[in-house]
Amino acid sequence: MTSGVDEGVRDGETGEAGGRLGSAFAKLWGSSTASALGSGLTTIATPLLVASRTSDPLIVASASAVAWLPWLLFALPGGVLVDRVDRRRLMVALDWGRFAAMGVLSLTLLTGHPSIAVLYAVLFLVNTGEVVFRSAAQSLVQTVVPRPLLERANGWLTGGATLMQGVLSGPLAGLLFAITAGLPFLVDTGTYAASALLIAMVAGSFRPDAGALGPESGEGVAGGEPRRSVWTDMVEGFRWLMRQRLLRTMAVLIGLLNVTLTAAVAVLVLLAKERLHLGSVGYGVLFSCMAVGGIVGSAIGDRLVAWCTATWTIRIGLLIEAGMHLALATSRSAWLLGFMLFAFGVHGVLWGIVANSLRQRMTPPELMGRVSSSNLFVAAGGNCVGALLGGGLASRFGVAAPYWVGFVVAVGVIAATWHVFDRESVAAAYATDPAEAGSAG
Repeated sequence: MTSGVDEGVRDGETGEAGGRLGSAFAKLWGSSTASALGSGLTTIATPLLVASRTSDPLIVASASAVAWLPWLLFALPGGVLVDRVDRRRLMVALDWGRFAAMGVLSLTLLTGHPSIAVLYAVLFLVNTGEVVFRSAAQSLVQTVVPRPLLERANGWLTGGATLMQGVLSGPLAGLLFAITAGLPFLVDTGTYAASALLIAMVAGSFRPDAGALGPESGEGVAGGEPRRSVWTDMVEGFRWLMRQRLLRTMAVLIGLLNVTLTAAVAVLVLLAKERLHLGSVGYGVLFSCMAVGGIVGSAIGDRLVAWCTATWTIRIGLLIEAGMHLALATSRSAWLLGFMLFAFGVHGVLWGIVANSLRQRMTPPELMGRVSSSNLFVAAGGNCVGALLGGGLASRFGVAAPYWVGFVVAVGVIAATWHVFDRESVAAAYATDPAEAGSAG
């Protein structure tokens, strides 16, 4: 089995199987957590900004569609890039690029020249960088964290992101937006700089195995074979994912559920305003309820998955998802909806721990970027469609319509996939050696 990089991080930076994750992971965690705060502020402030200028649900939801479109367009080629260059350097470059783009938007808003067109353009650029950054980050985890500690590492990453993106950024975004509309975006600009500096501090080279991809010059690999095209590499990663029954089912399931989840979130600001009569801070607190659940899930995630088993973690999570949509469709109680969003937050973190850890355990290092990006591509397709679907359904049938559709879809998914996640199949996947997985059918 290859190491997945030309040379590892310096001694003392990688984690040990005994329980320490290592300083290299600590820097990666700090970068992820810092940028999550800024992303959370922008996620909350964007619909507030658009809703302050229009009450049309389709226009409000279009902001989410613009944010998710790059994931659909660039996930697969981005994965090829991640598997061809030094992943750490790529992440640093992407952070500085997003720093510049978000800085332009902040300046536009703070100088009193708000523009929906500029907002949408910057969202598109920033999320184009995010789709490649996310794939590189998932690949980096596989390199700096020992295999037995992947669940713990993914729990820490999810927990830090959830703390910042949910618990803190929700009410903070509402407060900053109430002061001035450009302030949440300005803070986001600073977090990209912090993230870039932290990633730059991780020592070592994180270039994928050159033998698998060919030299940087493109003149050929050892043995005289030319480097393959971007298209060939994209197809290889996608086909590998589709050959793994468990990973394939999880990817498709996430993509489908993301349609309904993003449809629900895209018009949540209108539900909070029209049905629950909440202001900007109250709207942010709803997201905080989800985030608090995520914190609880991440704090005990690796132990809870071990106790409950990955099989029942997935199955119970699907039941929670259906229940959340039903509550959003029927209830007018902010307290009940806050509780259901809390439960969904726990489920979302545990699902992420299981899905990411399975993928990192099963995927050969030289394919990790492309497999991660293929998974992101499927998920992003659901997000992009869901954002527009939420606005369209709410415009035509009322603000509760996206949540009823979400409930029906969740019930259908439970019925169709319950048998796939049996204990034997999941246990076999956890025991897979990535060196042998390349030929798995």
